Amino acid sequence: MHRFVRPQLMLRDSKQSLLPRACQLCTNHKSVVSSVRGYVVLPPTNDEEEKAMLHRMMRVDHAGEYGANRIYAGQMAVLGRTQISPLIQEMWDQEKQHLKKFNEILAENRVRPTLLLPLWNIAGFALGAGSALLGKEGAMACTVAVEESISEHYNSQIRTLMEKDPEKYTELLQLIKEFRDDELEHHDTGLEHDAESVPGYQLMKAIIQVGCKAAIYISERL
Repeated sequence: MHRFVRPQLMLRDSKQSLLPRACQLCTNHKSVVSSVRGYVVLPPTNDEEEKAMLHRMMRVDHAGEYGANRIYAGQMAVLGRTQISPLIQEMWDQEKQHLKKFNEILAENRVRPTLLLPLWNIAGFALGAGSALLGKEGAMACTVAVEESISEHYNSQIRTLMEKDPEKYTELLQLIKEFRDDELEHHDTGLEHDAESVPGYQLMKAIIQVGCKAAIYISERL
């Protein structure tokens, strides 16, 4: 089994839990809701360049969480009455909280969302439903590919903010790290539920990740 290798500096806190996977996801969901509420995420900016950088980050993060929500919606449309549906719903509920937070950040800071949300709406749902038509394994393979891409993207943002001014961006770093950790949990959940057993797993994963990287590139700019 080939697992996603996480950069050493970007590892989440090593907290061990004896809870079953579904309960652990539920616990994480509650912690996200409580921990991201009540503080100003984006600090005042010194110049237009810094403002543009932060707006690009929030725009693409919002687009990514929006797309993830549509992917899980598509998966639930196909697998909503199967045994795997509670697990998919747990992960989707976390993504809903992520999207809600980014919606708030965009509104509070007057950040324009990407112009391509209508496209990500359709493409995300189609990807989720299409992968789910391959069965539970197909849906989990899609989850692994997407969440690995999003985790890598969040790690890149963490490195950028740490290099610039970690003290100034404390709240934003906290938010991104929390959401990154959720995506890594989803990635690991997909592997634990037979993602790699779907026929053509490596090819499927590669194609999805090329699409994710393209979506990230475009959403930062449009």
